[in-house]
Amino acid sequence: MRPTDVVRTAAGLTVEVTNPDAEGRLILADALWYARRDGATHLVDLATLTGALRAGMGDLYAGVFAADEAWRDTVVQAGNASGDLAWPWPLHPRYRPLIDSTVADLRNTAGKDFGFPIVAATFLQQFAGEGPWAHVDIAGTAWEVGREYTGNDASGYGVRLLVELVRSAG
Repeated sequence: MRPTDVVRTAAGLTVEVTNPDAEGRLILADALWYARRDGATHLVDLATLTGALRAGMGDLYAGVFAADEAWRDTVVQAGNASGDLAWPWPLHPRYRPLIDSTVADLRNTAGKDFGFPIVAATFLQQFAGEGPWAHVDIAGTAWEVGREYTGNDASGYGVRLLVELVRSAG
């Protein structure tokens, strides 16, 4: 992919690729759309989506974004109860126009030098469909130093969070 390429997603939306380094969100967009199409009622995605979240939060907390604050808080609580610490981040409609495109339905980045994690989550929100959805940005926590079960490799962050989320759902 090159900057300014336009791609079509599984949802049928076209996306102007303004940053080829943000290609992961295109794959997540399709995964969210397929999950909802195939009947998922509650969605959670985990991804090392933005280095900006790592810069802001370090390697201890992941950021959680959701339009539904109750679902976001449930995901945050599952993270905190499991030891995979999470912190709620805003997902405000003010960021939506930043991903408008003149040549496609959306752009994959804002082209502005602020709000990177919120803009990335806003992009994903366009594909999450109706119902609870949360995005967990694990850019910092995926490689947290000193987790007792990993050594020097990826931390496994999110496994315990997801298990706790399912366990607590009953």
